[in-house]
Amino acid sequence: MYQLLKQEGEARRGEFKTVHGTVQTPVFMNVGTAAAIKGAVSALDLKDIGCQVELSNTYHLHLRPGDTIIKQMGGLHKFMNWDRPILTDSGGFQIFSLAKLRKIQEEGVTFASHIDGRRIFMGPEQSMQIQSNLGSTIAMAFDECVENPSTHSYVERSAAMTVRWLERCKKEMARLNSLPDTVNPNQLLFGINQGGIYEDIRVEHMKQITDMNLDGYAIGGLAVGETHEEMYRIIEAVMPYMPKEKPRYLMGVGTPGNILNAVARGVDFFDCVMPARNARHASIYTKNGIMHLMNKKYETDDRPIDEQCNCPTCRNFSRAYIRHLFKAKEMLAMRLCVMHNLYFYNELMADIRHHIEEGTFTKFYLEKAPLYDNHIQE
Repeated sequence: MYQLLKQEGEARRGEFKTVHGTVQTPVFMNVGTAAAIKGAVSALDLKDIGCQVELSNTYHLHLRPGDTIIKQMGGLHKFMNWDRPILTDSGGFQIFSLAKLRKIQEEGVTFASHIDGRRIFMGPEQSMQIQSNLGSTIAMAFDECVENPSTHSYVERSAAMTVRWLERCKKEMARLNSLPDTVNPNQLLFGINQGGIYEDIRVEHMKQITDMNLDGYAIGGLAVGETHEEMYRIIEAVMPYMPKEKPRYLMGVGTPGNILNAVARGVDFFDCVMPARNARHASIYTKNGIMHLMNKKYETDDRPIDEQCNCPTCRNFSRAYIRHLFKAKEMLAMRLCVMHNLYFYNELMADIRHHIEEGTFTKFYLEKAPLYDNHIQE
């Protein structure tokens, strides 16, 4: 399903074929937690801004509207009118970051909903069942996301349990995919590497889950408070043990500079709420760095946000107008800026793919990584 087309150093240019279309990698997945991008951006808009893969959240959709309702409506693709690949994360991260009063056991996790406090149980089988009801293209395995920092002994025990949970996920997915009423009988399963910031645990864990011959592999539990240097160190430690013939996904990362650094280390898939979240607060990514659109100097600036950008926002609206929308608390401000930031990220990935094909990625990466993460001087 994954084909490596070109490589420059560790950077990989590939294709990942799925039942919902072929993904050109490296790719940034646009995060629509509750089956929508925050900021009033629809599935139709996603096509205009170059999105290849939409990512939704198992935990949130299970709580509202309910995965059984989405199955009744024909699955997540039909529900949100999106015909390209969808990845659903397992709910593990949200349980450990949002849920109250959680109790972790071998069977799974009992927790209180952050919406209404009701008690819910989720283990590997339940996570797979929910994702099967959603009918996503790629389902993520259920794992424990440990706090950072945690002790070596705790992380080691947690990683071992995550391996056992993964075995259960694989078995349950095979069962679900064989059922006659399954929304997507070709649903794929990605395993998640854990181990905190301990290289020895990370490597051993990666070896164990690689033996399970899954459809793809992710590095989880990073971008949760460790330094960028620690994150890059873990990626470098784990990467030699990730299968070359399978997609490699770095979960929850990150800034444009993070992405360029991770591509240079061999990563294929990315997702992050950052571009949409920052856009809703008037923090905008441009080819010249990060712009703060609320700055007074943009009050009468009739130029587009980024004069080098061809997104719908930059083609049609001025900095002055969008700044006014933020000041007036108009929802359109968020929508226009979210579309711009996601377009910027999707274009960044297209640029990365082009430069790997041309053998010029290293030069591009070294030049752009510090620039794109830099704040424009006001």
